[in-house]
Amino acid sequence: MLIDTLPLNLWFLNALPPVYPPRSLAEIRARTLLGAVECLEAGMTTTQDMVTLFPADEARLDAVLQAYDEIGIRAVMSLQFGDLRALDRVPYWREVVPEALHDRLGAAVAPGTADKMLDFVEGAYLANRDRSPLISWALSPTSPAMASAELLSRVARLAARHDLPVTTHLYETRAEAVSSRKLLGEHGGSEVRLLAAAGLLGPRLTLAHAIWLLDEEIDLIAAAGAGVVLNPAGNLKTKSGVAPIRRLRAAGVEIALGSDNCSCNDAQNMFQAMKLFCGLAAIEDPEDGGPDAEAAIAAATRGGARRLGLAGAVGEIEVGAAADLVLLDLSRPSFVPLNHAARQLVYGEAGAAVDKVLVAGRLLVDGGRCIAVDRAALAREAEELAEGLRADAAEVAARFDELAPHVWEAWRRSWRDDVGVHRYVGRSPF
Repeated sequence: MLIDTLPLNLWFLNALPPVYPPRSLAEIRARTLLGAVECLEAGMTTTQDMVTLFPADEARLDAVLQAYDEIGIRAVMSLQFGDLRALDRVPYWREVVPEALHDRLGAAVAPGTADKMLDFVEGAYLANRDRSPLISWALSPTSPAMASAELLSRVARLAARHDLPVTTHLYETRAEAVSSRKLLGEHGGSEVRLLAAAGLLGPRLTLAHAIWLLDEEIDLIAAAGAGVVLNPAGNLKTKSGVAPIRRLRAAGVEIALGSDNCSCNDAQNMFQAMKLFCGLAAIEDPEDGGPDAEAAIAAATRGGARRLGLAGAVGEIEVGAAADLVLLDLSRPSFVPLNHAARQLVYGEAGAAVDKVLVAGRLLVDGGRCIAVDRAALAREAEELAEGLRADAAEVAARFDELAPHVWEAWRRSWRDDVGVHRYVGRSPF
């Protein structure tokens, strides 16, 4: 929680691994365990870790996997990669930021290493696919905005070869939409059409955020059987806008919910996501049109399971499904008196009622506290490691201070470009 609200492109320059020195194995282990503890204590039995490791190597990946083995949460692992530089993809950075500062414009992934990264990802999957029944895999090009058509085509072939789901960020920001409209002329300015041309637009594909979609792109997603995972809390913190929830539902797009990562949302909490999913839809149209509480629960459970390739195993209580269960204390004020369980869960609960959590039948949370690890020891370790992280973060912030006037100006200029849709409540400020 070192960063306050910032537009996503500016958040990149403060938060993402490539702008920091490489992190230690101890820090990677501790941060993974802390995230897992927070998920479990908020009633989340599965995490999709779309992780950026910098540099990406076997030791750092093994630190993440060992942490998940240790705590026992269910995890879908994927490593982010791309082959295009943010300098060339974020609108107006190259024009506005002085050339002497260009090397400070970090990206979600290190540029120029995508082929090696994809080979590493496939090797990591093959080496670890049988490691644990609780760990499965996906492929995660960071976004169509940061990946070439050639790379996306290779991802499609790799996903088909191993029958792996693919998750990627799509149209998270207005600036991304500006860039795509300008640079993807061959595909009509559409990231969705780029994905289709690469062979990725289909049932295996899940698109995170999906805010700045045009109506015709929503229809293409629905027709292809692809899905979206909405992250409303993180999108609000990064000033990214509100996804077209009702339009996606009306088109028949399968929806899952996410909490986004711990530095652009700050809370791993599906209760937040469910309530915002229902409430933000009214921004599109105040007339009654859903989603209602039951739809939110379905998106947070079955929807997520289906989009991660786990349908039939998790996300529902059925004979033959895994015993991934969350038990709530109905004596908590949010459930007294018990009038409508679904509504009280979605609109009144924030996670305090989570009493017990089981993953594959193993009790990991009891009395609202994670018992799978020594939480006190983990907290002490994290506090010790945080000293080095805070020092590095201060240096990153100092470098950003010099960049800030220029990247803010680039962000403002991007508002002057028409992207064919508006996803904010108010008018364009510029």
